[in-house]
Amino acid sequence: MTRKIKYGKIAVVIFLTVLIWVWADLAQERDTTIPSVTVEVSKSTRPDRLASFKQDDTLVSSVTVQDVKVRGSASKITQLQTRLNQGLLELEFFLVPEDEGMTEPGEHSLALVDFLKQSKSLRELGLTVESCEPEKLTVHVMKLVQRDVAVECIDENGITREAESIEPATVNTYVPADMTVTAKVQLTSSEMGKARAAVVEKTPFIELPGGRRRPLNTKVKLTMPPADVLKECQVSATLGFCFSQNLQGNYTVQVENPSDLATVLIRATPAAEQAYKDLPYQITLNILDDDPKTADGLKRAVQYNFPEEYVRRNEIELSQAAPSVQARFKLIPVSAGPE
Repeated sequence: MTRKIKYGKIAVVIFLTVLIWVWADLAQERDTTIPSVTVEVSKSTRPDRLASFKQDDTLVSSVTVQDVKVRGSASKITQLQTRLNQGLLELEFFLVPEDEGMTEPGEHSLALVDFLKQSKSLRELGLTVESCEPEKLTVHVMKLVQRDVAVECIDENGITREAESIEPATVNTYVPADMTVTAKVQLTSSEMGKARAAVVEKTPFIELPGGRRRPLNTKVKLTMPPADVLKECQVSATLGFCFSQNLQGNYTVQVENPSDLATVLIRATPAAEQAYKDLPYQITLNILDDDPKTADGLKRAVQYNFPEEYVRRNEIELSQAAPSVQARFKLIPVSAGPE
């Protein structure tokens, strides 16, 4: 006699087995520690408010929270640890000040454990926050006022560059009442070249406390003056010496070819040439700790102390016609006196 398979009972047994396993997993809750997470202030929905975290009297837009202890089922904790070990999990949390009722100017306290517990990303991982360091953060809300600010041009290194024309010369935006703020238009080297030949249109931005860069809802048109031509010029050079503290005061440097180092042949714009001339030392000779061990005379290339600002703008360089010169020198112990 053939037995009839009772699929209903089999389904019930499977369901109960799965339920038991799920219950057992949930009953075995574990905890672990996430080394660090980032909490960042989201952009405010109100243009007349600026929120930042306050740390040691400094305003910042993001902070690192350490040792975030979380609790969850054994399987969830195992999944978390696996993703952390593989570097597949980067937790970032965004504070929306309006959602936390932080709209009035002044300082507000944020309880981090409660804030992180409400996080959707942690809830989706099946985790609950137990503790973290620090436990609280101070949120500083600043009121911004609307006014016209001047527009200036900067290059890709952040150095101010004088524009030939900027239209409009001022823009209206929200800024801190007690700060002098300018709107900046940043041009790359390629854009600088284009702006010397035609009008370039760009969106300006302002820099606010907390390291915030806020783009404006407008565009400006600007042109740059023709590029200065680099000219060959000869600069009188003062030689400086760079010692470590191990040699300082113990030796003097006797340069045997000072006439070879008396001038430097460069290519530069007039402004860069003048800035180079104004330096206390146009060239520097590095003295190494092992140099006193050499009994014979030493030879070494000097360093040309071109102003970094003009180097970045390609406005100064050593001339290709400059001779290849090395300093020839000896180290004389101070107690021995001059030769």
